[in-house]
Amino acid sequence: MSEKEIRIEPLGTRVLIKPLVQEDRTASGILLPETAKEKPQTGLVVAVGDDEDLPVKVNDKVLFPKYTGTEFKFDGEDFLLMEGSDILARIKS
Repeated sequence: MSEKEIRIEPLGTRVLIKPLVQEDRTASGILLPETAKEKPQTGLVVAVGDDEDLPVKVNDKVLFPKYTGTEFKFDGEDFLLMEGSDILARIKS
């Protein structure tokens, strides 16, 4: 996420995620066309709702199901808005 301020504030138990893009090449170096790429399943939490029981915080890297949440573009960037309970795991670096 860039240094600009996030102007979207999730409500309740919702979490705003910036999906992490998949590599353009396989491990063996084959270039993947856009249609062959999988939907992202990892992302960076950029904003959280006001519920105190949310298990994640801003800047956490998370794992989520392929087909969950609401995908949208805002200021030319892709985002995903989902319920905090849909997040499967926190990825530790």
